[in-house]
Amino acid sequence: MKSSGAMAVMAGCVAMMTALTTNSAYAQGNAVPKNWHLLDYATDSVYGTSVQRAYTELLKGKKSSPIVVAVIDSGIDTLHEDLKSILWTNPKEIPGNGIDDDKNGYVDDVHGWNFLGGKDGRSLKDDSDEATREYVRLKEKYINPDSALDHQSKEYAYWQKVSSKIAKPSTESKTTYRSMLKLQDNVKKASSLLTAYLKQDDFTVPRLDSIQTTDQDVMVAKNFMIRLFRSTGDSSISYADFKPEFEEYIEDLKKKAEVSDNYTPNAKRAEIVGDNINDINDKYYGNNDVMGQFGFHGTHVSGIIAAARNNGVGMDGVADNVKIMAVKAVPDGDERDKDVALAIIYAVDNGARVINMSFGKSFSPHKDWVDAAFKYAADHNVLLIHAAGNDGKNVDSTDNFPNADFLNGGTATNVITVGASSNGKVGAKVASFSNYGKRTVDLFAPGVQIYATLPGGNKYGSLSGTSMACPVVAGVAALVWSYYPDLSAEQIKYVLLKSAVPLPDGAKEVNKPGQGNEMVPFADLSATGGLVNAYSALKLAATLKPEKVEKLGKKAKVMKVKKG
Repeated sequence: MKSSGAMAVMAGCVAMMTALTTNSAYAQGNAVPKNWHLLDYATDSVYGTSVQRAYTELLKGKKSSPIVVAVIDSGIDTLHEDLKSILWTNPKEIPGNGIDDDKNGYVDDVHGWNFLGGKDGRSLKDDSDEATREYVRLKEKYINPDSALDHQSKEYAYWQKVSSKIAKPSTESKTTYRSMLKLQDNVKKASSLLTAYLKQDDFTVPRLDSIQTTDQDVMVAKNFMIRLFRSTGDSSISYADFKPEFEEYIEDLKKKAEVSDNYTPNAKRAEIVGDNINDINDKYYGNNDVMGQFGFHGTHVSGIIAAARNNGVGMDGVADNVKIMAVKAVPDGDERDKDVALAIIYAVDNGARVINMSFGKSFSPHKDWVDAAFKYAADHNVLLIHAAGNDGKNVDSTDNFPNADFLNGGTATNVITVGASSNGKVGAKVASFSNYGKRTVDLFAPGVQIYATLPGGNKYGSLSGTSMACPVVAGVAALVWSYYPDLSAEQIKYVLLKSAVPLPDGAKEVNKPGQGNEMVPFADLSATGGLVNAYSALKLAATLKPEKVEKLGKKAKVMKVKKG
């Protein structure tokens, strides 16, 4: 998922530009607890989800059932101290024997599957965006259209939308890239001065604060880096952590700015993965490396949902009896419809009850495949949680995929779409980057400066995005379902939406995302006009009687193929 704000390795996350543009109140050190998203307004004065209160007042002494949550994302650090104990393990697979023990078509899928993998063990790290792929596919036909072509056709209208999407962002990327190169140069100069002065390669805000010198160049560099670090909202960040993410972001901008006419957007996919991208029935590809070297985004998302609670290290996830199934399908670039559809089916077939989808894009050439997977999940009583996106747009009128609206009419009843709210204590009440929609966005959840796990075994950090709000809701769904396991997916959705709460400080109007200081009713930004709340959801769930759910057969039927 690419946002208009920025992205580095994190699909669907605006962390890098948050580091550069976050409200200055964060930089002034206002005290917002790192775990604010778990807290309660009455006791902590933040727009949290009342998770801690729920554990204390409602769940103490109660038994729960384990829930499998699939995270379709960029991969997970399976060795992380706060995640390794909560990973789903395939009970029918013998690790490392090179045999498909459970005969599901995926060899040694111990903790999940990597749909970006190759037979040689490699993984696809970078992929093109969908608009570029569609532009290249259609340009030979339409870039110099023959007069005989039907200019009133749906495909021609689609071509016009695709070509306009490519031209404008390319110009914007070039402008942003030039600006970021200047900032990168300043960062290099400042870090060079500071590392020479400190005689060490890494530094943090506390270490910089300790510098006292008459060397004005060093003091200017010190103040510059302190402002930059503090603007991330994570004052514990180190230069060693900041530098690679910033460089990834610059490289991403460079690639966008340099897209040329002879660009082949599918070449790397063909080289590494080697599947037929136009055949949904060619599904047994990939490998079992769900970790890889670029699971930044997925590791953070997984920690938000289910990092081991009360273990004395790091942070606590929302849900306390969850196993995370890692399904790798989101590269640095736009995810492909085929991978998304097959990832959902894989998760369903292997026992996931909740599927977290912190990704999205503006074009979906094979939406029919994804629609079929959504229906398959619904038929098997599986709940899908999807991030609304980070463009600051109304997705009632702007395309954002995947979504709950089926191509052939009707709406999926097992999907929750999530916008991002802030902590209510510092800055805007709603994330300025969050998409919204009275019809298509169901509710909002904490998505600004959410502290969770990062790759590296024992690393943590704060990121922002609807990518973070989405797993908060997935975690609450899993929490409720684990204590009320006989409820159906549709009942869990009903519980979360019906129990959503208004802004707890009584505020009625908020900043309109993407529109600066324009104020609008918070109730107009989503279907519920509310924030997810675990305490309220659990109380409501306790009043419901289970529905009888008839699941279909386990294996997915072969879907009809639309080529091209």
